[in-house]
Order: sequence, then structure tokens, then C-alpha cells
Amino acid sequence: MTRGPWHVAVLMGGWSAERSVSLSSGEGVASALESRGHRVTRIDMDRDVAARLAQAGADVVFNALHGVPGEDGTVQGMMDLMGLTYTHSGLATSVIAIDKQLTKQALVPHGVPMPGGHMVTSESLYARDPLPRPYVLKPVNEGSSVGVAIVTDEGNYGNPIARDSVGPWRDFPELLAEPYIRGRELTTAVLGSDALLVTELRPRSGFYDFDAKYTDGMTEHVCPAEIPDDITQACKAIALRAHRLLGCRGASRSDFRWDDSQGVEGLFLLEVNTQPGMTPLSLVPEQAARLGIEYAELVERIVEQALVGDGR
Repeated sequence: MTRGPWHVAVLMGGWSAERSVSLSSGEGVASALESRGHRVTRIDMDRDVAARLAQAGADVVFNALHGVPGEDGTVQGMMDLMGLTYTHSGLATSVIAIDKQLTKQALVPHGVPMPGGHMVTSESLYARDPLPRPYVLKPVNEGSSVGVAIVTDEGNYGNPIARDSVGPWRDFPELLAEPYIRGRELTTAVLGSDALLVTELRPRSGFYDFDAKYTDGMTEHVCPAEIPDDITQACKAIALRAHRLLGCRGASRSDFRWDDSQGVEGLFLLEVNTQPGMTPLSLVPEQAARLGIEYAELVERIVEQALVGDGR
């Protein structure tokens, strides 16, 4: 079965804030598999997704969903109940990794460096700052930098944050508050049991938010990153350790902030993405390509790892 050709159901779309990214990832995956001679059924997830997956009768599901409910364990649990083989991480890993606070609780006791911080109610922000400025506010279970705000003394949110200021406090009743780590944005992909490379992300303006991630030309990708070797090795070691501790399967991507004035002591893991993007601007395919793994081969490797893990 692992040699193929396979029948792959590519699950994409859905209704999260990352729907457009998922559709782009899914179409890229589907086209790549078809180019290698595999049969593909495209499924844009709706409320009838279980019936559609059952009807497809595929050998394996490529989970190209991003955000809730495709990345938080909900869809994984459904597919487990249906007895389906699927790519990327399983239910328990997905539940933990989508929640930034749970991820800290799982990793920090094992020595993985992550920023401090705590959960706050959005209502409390209108009375006082939860941390000394500058600090970061983010939803606990969104990806792609959806809803992230950096609160500084020079910012226009007010001091304290004004009730009528535009920001994630309008959309989420609770937010994770973390100290702002000055410096550089780094990311490392893991494929199976191997950490790939380190990429530095240099937004043309502002910070690495949703638009900077998915708008061509808004962010410079330096791959491999032009950083000291000890930082490269630390990123790869931490990414692989986090992947294993969380029980990730297939591909994952670990995002870091590095205060380059502090050496390795200034390196902090921000989060682990269990279903990293597979769009033309995505970081995992870019790192794989730098190592000679072209896109279609990368997709096949992810599918094959799912099939082998299922014993097929």
C-alpha cells in the first residue's frame, strides 16, 4: 500500500479564519498528488464532512485544514471514530498544540524555553495592563498570527487599552498575554524524525502577521537563516524535542523569537504548528526544497508516513 498509487481524500477549506490558506494548501497538495499518478478526491469541509469522507472511501485522508475545527482535535477525533487513516498529528497532540497555554504546560517542565505569561479576560484590559509594556496579546487557539496585537507605549491602543480600540479583545473573551521578545523571527520545520532548516522571516513592515505571511513580497524569507551555528543547532534541537514531546506525526513547524543580544539565552519557542501550511509561500515546502525535496515528493512523504504509521 505504501508504494501507491493511492486514493487520497484531500480535506481542506472549512470555516476557520484560515479558510483561504487551507484552500490554497489543499489545492497544492491535490495537484501534486495527481501529478504523481495518485487518485484524489477534493473535499471542502462542511457539516456533512463525515458522510462525504465515508463516501469517498479513500486509502488515506490528507488533512490540509488549518485552525478550528480541523487542527484542534475535533476532526481528528471524528476520523478516529470512523477508522480512517489521516496525515499529521492525532487527537491528543492536536488538542494540546492548538492551545498555546497547554503547549507551555506540556513543554516548559521538560526544559523547552518559552515566554512567560498568563491568560487574561479582554474586559480587564480596559482597566489595566496585564504586563509591563511592551507585551503581546494573542488568542490561545488561533494560528497564522490571527488576532495578535503588540501593545507598546507608542501604540495607538490607549493606556490602558481603550474600549473602542480595534484589536483581538473585541473578538475573543480571553487572551494570552506574554512579554514581548525583541529581536528576530525564526522557524524550523520537522519532517518525520528530522529537523530540516532554520528560516529567518523579515517582514517588509510591521510584524509577521497574517498579511505578511500570505501576501507575496511582504516578507523576506532567508533560508537558511544567517545566524550563528549554535542558534541554528538550538532551533533544530528544540523543534525536534517539541515535536517528539507533543507526539507530533508527519510534518510540524516550530516558531521562535530570538533576542540576538542575548545569545542562545535569548531564544524562545512561541508555538508548534501541527498542520503547517503547504501554500506556495509556506515555510515547510521551502525548507524541504532547499534540501532537494521537491513539493510533490514532500507531499508523498507525508502521506506515506501516515500509511506506514497505520501499519499499511
